[in-house]
Amino acid sequence: MQRRLARERREFIFRKAKEQQERSQHDKKRRLKEAMEAGKPIPTDLRGEAVELKRKMDFDDPDTDKLTDSRDDEYRMAGVRDPKVVVTTARDPSSRLKAFAKEFKLLFPESQRLNRGGYVLNELVRVCNANEVSDLVIVHEHRGEPDGVVICHLPFGPTASFSMSNVVMRHDIPGAGTVSEAYPHLIFDNFKTALGERVSNILRFLFPVPKDESKRVMTFSNRDDYISFRHHTYKQTGKDVALEEVGPRFEMKLYSIKLGTIDQTDAEVEWVSKPYMNTAKKKRHM
Repeated sequence: MQRRLARERREFIFRKAKEQQERSQHDKKRRLKEAMEAGKPIPTDLRGEAVELKRKMDFDDPDTDKLTDSRDDEYRMAGVRDPKVVVTTARDPSSRLKAFAKEFKLLFPESQRLNRGGYVLNELVRVCNANEVSDLVIVHEHRGEPDGVVICHLPFGPTASFSMSNVVMRHDIPGAGTVSEAYPHLIFDNFKTALGERVSNILRFLFPVPKDESKRVMTFSNRDDYISFRHHTYKQTGKDVALEEVGPRFEMKLYSIKLGTIDQTDAEVEWVSKPYMNTAKKKRHM
């Protein structure tokens, strides 16, 4: 098992390296084509290879000249096979974090909760890979209050890390309904950019494909890069629809995406939040 995963990981890294070469070549062709069409001088850095690039451009098919994306391999089984999610906590969890982890586990159909115990990250990932787990979710806390969640897609990544705030647990919501086991419908509001689409895919593929008659709804609403999560069930009587909040509810904010699993300290960083830059308050990334 470990040898197979190591081989597949090497193949994945090779595809990523080849993708970078293709992207560089594609960019050079694009710049050369734009200069030729506009009647402008060829860019200085392309003059030495302009003839070779032009020859390759003559043989390119516009319908098939598409860039490959290694990220497509990460979720190639999405929608074909139901995700298998494992939820666990940081080391030495408080009673409140344990309770929240139990509620958090109920959000994902057919998921399992794992007591962290003395497991280190390498062992966690190895155990999950051996049992064909698709996603490892780790909930963190600060002084007894849940304040972060890490979503690690297996076996190759990505790993998305979110801060968490304004957590309201189910037993703190007055009149919270019972938790349905139906596969939920998902609503993603205001995820407009490429990063927003990336984040919505990371979250979406934690859930299996629902049936049309499911009455369970989960909403991820983005406002100023803060993702508000709400969990409801509904009943429809004629034209009237009655919503019932199930909980829990919280806000999340993305702070990093890495192209690797959580145990790989040398994994490439795809995106990271930079809140201390002068323009950070003006930018909306998702």
